[in-house]
Amino acid sequence: MTVRLLIVWHSRTRASEQLAFFAAQGAQEVLEELQLLARCHVVCKTATQTHADDLLQAAGYLFCAPENLGSLSGEMKAFFDRNYYAVLDQLNGRPYSAMISAGSAGTGAAQQLESICTGWRLQRIYPTAIVLFDAQLPADILAPKTLSPQAIAQAKELGGLLAAQLSLQLD
Repeated sequence: MTVRLLIVWHSRTRASEQLAFFAAQGAQEVLEELQLLARCHVVCKTATQTHADDLLQAAGYLFCAPENLGSLSGEMKAFFDRNYYAVLDQLNGRPYSAMISAGSAGTGAAQQLESICTGWRLQRIYPTAIVLFDAQLPADILAPKTLSPQAIAQAKELGGLLAAQLSLQLD
């Protein structure tokens, strides 16, 4: 038996992309330490490339998205809109968590994402992490982002925790 952790992300400034990348790295490290790389796979895909089949094949999820104007980015919301009914009542109980990159708040996007996941009846196993960049001016908001060492560690930890959670399904 094998299980799959699906990491879905969208980013314009590279912030959420980096969160997804480091979460995947953290998951891989935990799976290697547990000697489960052959039985648990980490798949990292953009929101535009992810389809219902990807969701159905995964045993758990991490969603990494930016907050734009107080809500999920359009592409991430489109991912949920495109796949919501195709997988409704087929993901019940599967574990998930999320990471939101934001300028100053992040709570609007987090609430929106959590509501969608509640509708899918996913089980949130770790609180949504919000990584703030304190970007307020247009140039700062649109500028490419670099994660702080703390944000990198947080992403790796969350990826590792999700991988460890999925490893329990292999026993």
